[in-house]
Amino acid sequence: MSVARVRAYRRGVLAETLVALLLRLKGYRIVAQRYRSPVGEIDLVAQKGQRLVFVEVKRRKTKNDAAWTLPAKQRRRIVRAAQYWLASHPDFTSHTIAFDVVLAALGVAAAYRERISRLTRNVRCAPLPLALECAQ
Repeated sequence: MSVARVRAYRRGVLAETLVALLLRLKGYRIVAQRYRSPVGEIDLVAQKGQRLVFVEVKRRKTKNDAAWTLPAKQRRRIVRAAQYWLASHPDFTSHTIAFDVVLAALGVAAAYRERISRLTRNVRCAPLPLALECAQ
C-alpha cells in the first residue's frame, strides 16, 4: 500500500473515531464500528433509545467535496449492508431505523486539533483510545 493510501486510511479512521465520540457525547451508544459484510461496509451503528442509526462518515478536504462522495450505488450498498447487519442482529429489528451521513472537512479537523493542542499544552500524554496528538 502506498504512503498516500496509508495516510488517507488513517485520516478516515480518525474521522470515524471522532464521529463516534461526538455521538457518544450526544447520548448514543455505539453498537458496531467499521462493520464489514459480504455486501458492503458500515462505518458506525449507533443506538439511542429505540432509534438505530447507520452512519456513513465521509472525510474530504472541503465540505462540498465530502457532500458529493455518496453516489446512488454506494447508498444502495450501505442499505444492503444494514439489512445484512439487521438479519444477524434480530434484537434490533423493532427499532426505528435511520441512515445518516457525517461530512468531515479538513479545515474543521485542523481547527479541532489546534484547540486540543492548546488545551493539552501542560498535560502529560497517556495512551488514549483516540489518535490525538499532544503538544510537547
